[in-house]
Amino acid sequence: MRELPLELPKKLGFLLEPHRYKVVYGGRGSAKSWSFARTLIALGASRPLRILCAREFQRSIKDSVHRLLSDQIQKMGLGAFYEVLESEIRGRNGTEFIFAGLAGHTIESIKSYEGVNIAWIEEAQTVSKRSWDILTPTIRAQGSEIWVSFNPALDTDDTWRRFVGSPPPSAKVTSMNYNDNQWFPDVLEAERLYCKQHNPVDYANIWEGKCVSVVSGAIYAREVIDMMEENRVRPVPYDPGLPVHTVWDLGWNDANSVILLQRLHSEVRILEYLEGSHQSLPEWVAELQKRRYVWGTDYLPHDGGQTRGQTGKTDAQVVRSFGRRVEVMPRSDIEVGIRAARGMFPRVYMDEVKCARLVDCLKRYRRSVPVSTGEPASPVHDEYSHGADAFRGLGMIVDKIRNAGDRAPLQVLPSFTSFDASMGALG
Repeated sequence: MRELPLELPKKLGFLLEPHRYKVVYGGRGSAKSWSFARTLIALGASRPLRILCAREFQRSIKDSVHRLLSDQIQKMGLGAFYEVLESEIRGRNGTEFIFAGLAGHTIESIKSYEGVNIAWIEEAQTVSKRSWDILTPTIRAQGSEIWVSFNPALDTDDTWRRFVGSPPPSAKVTSMNYNDNQWFPDVLEAERLYCKQHNPVDYANIWEGKCVSVVSGAIYAREVIDMMEENRVRPVPYDPGLPVHTVWDLGWNDANSVILLQRLHSEVRILEYLEGSHQSLPEWVAELQKRRYVWGTDYLPHDGGQTRGQTGKTDAQVVRSFGRRVEVMPRSDIEVGIRAARGMFPRVYMDEVKCARLVDCLKRYRRSVPVSTGEPASPVHDEYSHGADAFRGLGMIVDKIRNAGDRAPLQVLPSFTSFDASMGALG
């Protein structure tokens, strides 16, 4: 096969160099995906390669870069060399492009990709820590590479932390935006200028590849931003003079979520957030009782009062059998709960380390938007909704939480604004 001429933006010349990780992030119109596709097509034509094109979710081949690759194959004049099939692309020299979604794979099922030479992970901002932890050790062939392209979302995303915040020493990482693309078309320039004028809030993320504080359309967007700007995501130490209460969102296959909090008058101090799947109630109680807290009340959602066929008991009865005080919260309307949570936000403080996952859930809690109407509907049920549901439950009952022998407010300030490590308390 003759050597193909390949034009790339100047910043992406390293795609032709050997690096374990090649990471490119940035905004719209930067030619990231176009450059990755053309480079991989050229490399696959020059020598036999097995190339995995993956993203977190792929419900069908339409969700993949299959169409992008097939279009570029034609533009590069390689239609006679590559055979474009319905679910894969094959080269005459044995090169193959295969396509997959990562979310549905297990450690066992992903082993079929061990012989991959290059894995291209597109839309990588959505890839979970679980998927990265499974994929990266699987791509293990000698000289194998992992190519990563994405438009950033949150700076708490695992992809951002993994490859931009603390990149591996074997990674080549660069940002790529519209002004780095010498072929940036006039039609996109008109869109960029329109966005800059009419949507300045989202402009930096869409066109300059900057991270956002919350996902687009987040239900608690303003509340979360205010909480962070007001420094209410911070160290929140345990006060031994106050009991610790818990609020649960029950789950088995879905995540079980538990919020651990203390109340001092109007303040809601969230000490910890726990989340996990496939753990029994006795295991959850054992996890809680590892902590040397003075315990208050465990608040379970309404289904905690329903008898389970497996045990013949309610979840509330199971938790009470360990000597814990339990109340079952009444069923409530979701929208009423969201309003209650919004009203609670201004008095909430969350521990920046032990509640990082909860903060992330609240940043990502959003409504579905049906294509048929284009109007926001009910909240999306996903991996982030469980923490948000527990927080919503807390909003519904927070003013009913009572501490035995409530004491007077701290004398320093009626609402704490600083942390004195020597005192070990908020004041």
